[in-house]
Amino acid sequence: MRPQGSKPSTPRRRFGGRRKGCRFCGDKTLKLDYKEVRTLRIFISERGKIVPRRISGTCAIHQRKLTLAIKRARNIALLPFTTSHAVG
Repeated sequence: MRPQGSKPSTPRRRFGGRRKGCRFCGDKTLKLDYKEVRTLRIFISERGKIVPRRISGTCAIHQRKLTLAIKRARNIALLPFTTSHAVG
């Protein structure tokens, strides 16, 4: 048993596994444009929200560009603002 007030001998391991890297920094051929709907859909949740960078792993610079591209695509109706409501 460890005495009170002492630190553990080994540092605790961060949970969550391996840190995700930015897809756009890793793959230079991946294009970030508002017309690339297939790429943008990866970064939108089921509810139509933009996935935050802490979850997607995107770097800050590309997250800003990604957000702008998604908003542009929404304005010209390439992407939905929200999910459609199923009447059932």
